[in-house]
This record gives sequence, C-alpha cells and structure tokens, in this order.
Amino acid sequence: MTFENTLEFAKQLDAQDHLNKYQNEFIFPKVNGKKVIYFTGNSLGLQPKRTKAYVDEVMNDWANLAVEGHFYSEKPWWDYHERFANPLSKIVGALPSEVTVMNTLTVNLHLLMVSFYRPTTTRYKIICEEKAFPSDQYMFQSQVHFHGYKPEAAIVEIKRRDGEHNIRLEDVLAKIDEIGDELALVLIGGVNYYTGQVFDMKTITDAGHKAGAKVGWDLAHAAGNIKLELHDWNVDFAAWCSYKYMNSGPGNASGCFIHEKHHNNSDLPRFAGWWGHNKERRFKMEQTFDPIRGADGWQISNLPVLSLAPYLASVEMFDEIGMDSLIQKRDLITSYLEFILYEIDKEVDSSFEIITPSNPSERASQLSVLLHGEGRSLFDYLMKNGVITDWREPNVIRLAPVPLYCSFEDMYNFGQILKAGIVG
Repeated sequence: MTFENTLEFAKQLDAQDHLNKYQNEFIFPKVNGKKVIYFTGNSLGLQPKRTKAYVDEVMNDWANLAVEGHFYSEKPWWDYHERFANPLSKIVGALPSEVTVMNTLTVNLHLLMVSFYRPTTTRYKIICEEKAFPSDQYMFQSQVHFHGYKPEAAIVEIKRRDGEHNIRLEDVLAKIDEIGDELALVLIGGVNYYTGQVFDMKTITDAGHKAGAKVGWDLAHAAGNIKLELHDWNVDFAAWCSYKYMNSGPGNASGCFIHEKHHNNSDLPRFAGWWGHNKERRFKMEQTFDPIRGADGWQISNLPVLSLAPYLASVEMFDEIGMDSLIQKRDLITSYLEFILYEIDKEVDSSFEIITPSNPSERASQLSVLLHGEGRSLFDYLMKNGVITDWREPNVIRLAPVPLYCSFEDMYNFGQILKAGIVG
C-alpha cells in the first residue's frame, strides 16, 4: 500500500478498518479536554467499558450470597478461572488444558522454574537475552543463587553485536550450541521490552531442546500482541502478564502455559497448594497432594476473583475478534506509524532512528524510536499535548499503536504534534 501523510488518507484507512468500532469499547483519559493518543498499551492497556459489569457482578454476588457465591453465583467462584481456558488457549496457541491463570508474572516464572530449572553439577547454565527486563534479571540471579551457583558463572546473556540494536537469531543459535551440555534452560522474552524485537521462538525452542535443555518464554510483551503457537512449537512453559495488551488492569493476574507432555510427569517437582489438588476431592481436605492433570495443577491458592473479572472481560473481547484480525490491523497501523515518523523526519532538523526491526515478522505493536538531537523536553511536550507515550534513557520513546483502540487518524495527528514539538 502507498501511504499518504494526510488527514484525509488516515480517515480513509479508518473507514476501511472493521476493528475501528472497538475504540468505543474503551475509556480514554483526556488532556486539555480531548481524548488522548494512547501509545502505552505495552505498559498498561486502557480499561474496557465492559469491565465494570464483570466486576460489579462479583461484588453483587458477594453482597447477596457471601460465601455461597463460591458455588451458587452465576459464575461460581470456585471454578471461575476455568472460563479462561478456551479463549486464552486461542490467544497463545495452546490446548485448553495447557493454560491457567494465577498470581503475577514474576511469581509464576519463579514457580515454573521450580519445575523446569533443575541444575546439576554439569548442566546448570541459563541463556537469556542481553537487556532482559530487570525483573527477569533479578529472578535469574536469585534462582541461581538459590541453587548454589554464582550468576556470573550460570547466567549467559546473548549480546547484540557492536553498533546493532537487535540480537541476531544466528547468534542465539550459536550460543546455544556453544554452551551445549552445560545448558539447563533457555528463558528469553518473546518480545524484547526495550526494542520491540520479536524472537523466532520456534527455531530457538527447537535448538534448546536439541541441546538437551528446557525452553521457556516470558511473554509479557507477546501475549495478545503476536501470533503464538506454544503447543505446536513444543515450548516447555511460558508466562505472561495480562495488563499490557490484554487490558486487565494494573498489576493483574498472570497467565501460564505448561505443555501437555509434562502434565502426567509425577517426577516433576512443583510447589503445591490446595487449588492445584484434584478438583473433585479438594474439599475433602486430604493430606496427600494429587495434582490436577493440566496447567491448573500448578495453582497454589484459591484465586482472586475480583482481579480475574476484568481479565475475563478482556479475553472474551479477544475471543470475539480473533488474533488473526488483530494482527492484520497491527501490521498495517504499525507500518503507517513508521511511514509517518519518516515523513516528519524529512521536515525537521532532528533525525529519528527506529531501533525496532523493520522486518514485520520481527516486530509487533511497538516502535522504539531513538530521537537524535532531542531530549526529555520533547517527551514532556508530547505528554502535555495529549500523546501518552513513555521514555527510556538516554533518548528513546516507545510507541505502541495497539490495534484494539488506536486509529490511523491518531497516527497522523501524532505526527503533527511531534513536528510542532520539534519545530517549536
């Protein structure tokens, strides 16, 4: 498609967009009395309007039924989480039995490492990406310390080549091959939070397994954003947060994937709790743990239903739309934003360097832009003029044109505000 940097062209794209109506499903903050251009769905998604009804339903059941709400509410609390199995399995490419919801992201990664990071005296190393999200780095460090290893000996980072912003697939594969028999676990962010790079998860998973290691993925920036086929890719485990692209609310519950090949492995250790115990016998209060056969068997405590309600509202919206439709718009609107940036770049003295890969198969709903010649004042200008984005030192802004609620007109208007902020 040949793009144009005009308001008329942007409106034409919106008129052709069958997801455009979903903007009305969300509540937008306002700045100067106008709806914002929201680019931070990669950090916290907007609130769907339907969320309130889901939360109110739980509150009303609590008020009217009290403890009986566990069994007699319209959506009984004791199996509330089971409503996620089908829609979530479609979002991440899994069997319904392979997904569950519980806890929060880093908590779940720690719990999953109990099962899948089983170091020995010879096979103990973890491969991750350079500049992984800090929480992942802290998790790796504490896990290897817990097992008696030094982080500098056990954690192997895949680094970017000098002068490059992204990690090459061939370098990941070469490092896996190099570590070989010492490799216990590959655990990488499926989409790098800083650059927006999407990793080739299938190829990396195959390579990790060939080396004899387990392979997991942190899908914080991937779930609800990219096409995932976790079951078919034979991924051992994965976890993701729900409050970015899936709009469940700040700090809300995490999702987990455990491949079915592990479901009946009684030798696989886990930290157990009663909500992972045989559902039909849970209230018999038995002494010996009998795990549910499936990802639900990794649950520990009964679930925070008030937190799950907004997440359920969102995943049911995803189920209405389907990932294929989301991705089709994602690719088009991200390409249009890229075009707008380059067009504005021609009109101003500063220069923009998009450090996210230009290949659509290696990026998703995020462009990270290095603003040469500009500083924090430009970010402040954007925020004061209704463009909600985020800043990463030294001078990078991350822009996530989320297809559920961003419009092509938003992309055009952003370009005009950006130009005004630079020209002054």
